[in-house]
Amino acid sequence: MPEEQRTVRRQARGLRRMEEILDAAELVITEVGYAEMTTNAVAARAGMSPGSLYQFFHNKDEILQGLLDRFTDGRREHWETRLTGDLAHMPLPELIDRLVDEIVAYKTTRPAYWALLHGSTTGDRLAAASEQLHLGVAGRLAGLFALRAPHLDGERRLVLATMAVAAVKAVMPLVAVAPPERAPELIAELKAMLLAYLAPGLTPSP
Repeated sequence: MPEEQRTVRRQARGLRRMEEILDAAELVITEVGYAEMTTNAVAARAGMSPGSLYQFFHNKDEILQGLLDRFTDGRREHWETRLTGDLAHMPLPELIDRLVDEIVAYKTTRPAYWALLHGSTTGDRLAAASEQLHLGVAGRLAGLFALRAPHLDGERRLVLATMAVAAVKAVMPLVAVAPPERAPELIAELKAMLLAYLAPGLTPSP
């Protein structure tokens, strides 16, 4: 096997191991919080020795940075592939349903995100990174609105998009901590609120 091919395979295995470590860290953080998380606990959950873990992450802070990158860079790529022009002319209720449901699915499958966001040790760092992500999402959403409602000027489209993102940010923490029987009601109210707010602004005057 050529050396270049062996190098590529080693790199791929290394990336997989890093992802497995971050997966394990999410589980540990969900169970005990970041403050109580130890590299030994993460290594055990990942099925490796602490020495093997240290080949990829030297300490807790490096694991935290890896999670921050996962939560922000990964979501940025996610929205870049979804907030595309083909959604521009989708019926607005359907568009809102799709986007909100995707957000809810992510938040419910990534409980460590909320543990980090609201943790006193990590909240500021994740909040700052998330703010940049949300600004980017609002910009892409405003781009969709440009295709959907060309009668609006750019500033107004950005205001609508920014307010929509802010509404989702405000409601999602309530959904995250709500009892299972209560969460669907909050999600439905969020969708209704977004529709009531966005529909008049995105509909041309007769």
